[in-house]
Amino acid sequence: MPLKLTNWDQDLPIEKDEEYQAFIRTLQFTDGFSILFVRCSPAEGEQLISQVKADIHNQNIEVIKLDKDVTNLYAIVDKLPNKNNINILFITGLESSFYKYEEAKTLVGWTSRQTHHYSWESVPPILININQQRERFRDSFNICFVFLLRQFAIKYFIHRAPDFFDWRSGLFDFPLDSKTLKQEYTRILEEGDYEKYVNLTDEERNRKILEIQELLEHEISSDKEAKLFFELGNLQYSEKDYKAAISSYDQSVKFKPDFLQAWYMSGITLHNLGRYEEAISSYDKAVEFKPDLHEAWYNRGISLDDLGRYEEAISSYDKAVEFKPDYHDAWYNRGNSLGNLGRYEEAISSYDKAVEFKPDFHEAWYNRGNSLRKLGRYEEAISSYDKAVEIKPDFHEAWYNRGYSLDNLGRYEEAISSYDKAVEFKPDKHEAWYNKACSYSLQGNIEQAIENLKTAISLNLDKYREMAKTDSDFDAIREDERFQELIK
Repeated sequence: MPLKLTNWDQDLPIEKDEEYQAFIRTLQFTDGFSILFVRCSPAEGEQLISQVKADIHNQNIEVIKLDKDVTNLYAIVDKLPNKNNINILFITGLESSFYKYEEAKTLVGWTSRQTHHYSWESVPPILININQQRERFRDSFNICFVFLLRQFAIKYFIHRAPDFFDWRSGLFDFPLDSKTLKQEYTRILEEGDYEKYVNLTDEERNRKILEIQELLEHEISSDKEAKLFFELGNLQYSEKDYKAAISSYDQSVKFKPDFLQAWYMSGITLHNLGRYEEAISSYDKAVEFKPDLHEAWYNRGISLDDLGRYEEAISSYDKAVEFKPDYHDAWYNRGNSLGNLGRYEEAISSYDKAVEFKPDFHEAWYNRGNSLRKLGRYEEAISSYDKAVEIKPDFHEAWYNRGYSLDNLGRYEEAISSYDKAVEFKPDKHEAWYNKACSYSLQGNIEQAIENLKTAISLNLDKYREMAKTDSDFDAIREDERFQELIK
């Protein structure tokens, strides 16, 4: 869970009303230049300003609202037309200048090393400006500056602008009341949408992460904590910060052990980190709470596949299609696992199911062709490859294996045409150049055999020079001087 601010907040009044009265007294008795820091949410800040204006009538109160990145606060204050008559100046939104300079995870839980060893390059320009101009603030403005900031932004001042922060005459803490806390929690959950998270800018994503982290510092129910940690994990996952996401999902299931979505996402994230055994355990928990969660069974199969545990993977895919019979991806990967076990007939049956439910599934047609080819059923394999390239004309692997199958049928001219398509879409497909050379040699076309072999060797010298030395396909041209020169 995110760390609390620092030790300075431990002695603050617990009651919000008491804190407010202390804040009002400080404002009333402050004369001239001073700086106050107030921890509060933007919504709380708006209410606080309105309440102060209602309670203090004998001072000139102004507000600066910053809603975008700024680099020179002094210049903004200096341009105020009535700067000489202002007694209290509230400044809100300064954190907008911080969001794009740091990843959200670095904004909480500072270590002493982090506190004291940050270089100036990692300090947002606004804080560099404030540090550099601190004497000018004091000498130029007879104003009580009140910075209304989120918790993480106050940490920025503590750790990144210590000289300026040392001038504070007070620190006040206004945590969210229960009503506002509920509103903020509800809003975050209603806005929670992974697809939207993916399309957020880094700044927008960090803003949301920080909002959730601040809510998690309040006293809320375990169910709410679980859901907030889940949203936090999804945000972190959307920026590919998988280790942070795992930590958040772990917290989520800690507060809500039967939170199957968190178990499921934990499985996906662990898989992305290559931690397949742990991913399988997470999927096991997901299907424990929802046995018909076909996506979990499917992804469990993928992790087992990556561990080479094909029999177990097939069992998982079987469960996936049991609960979703038209799950074409599960049928496809089931076919792949069967193929890895050399069970090609069964693999073909799985690919048949995949294309039954998704006729334009070119990968399934391609792998169906591969299984047929390995069974020596070349004519049927060619038909499958034809479907693959009909759907995806630039599928060079399908063109290549189509050519290989035609070669095995002795249909060299057609094989060469297929290899030509393979290298049209992937010019460095050295296997296709080599097999073209073989086909030309078997036709007795010495010139083309030499030219294509030369290209293959230029793309992969050691492999094809050695292969050509013993390949019987080149027996017809073996004595040719040009061939001999190529295999030296």
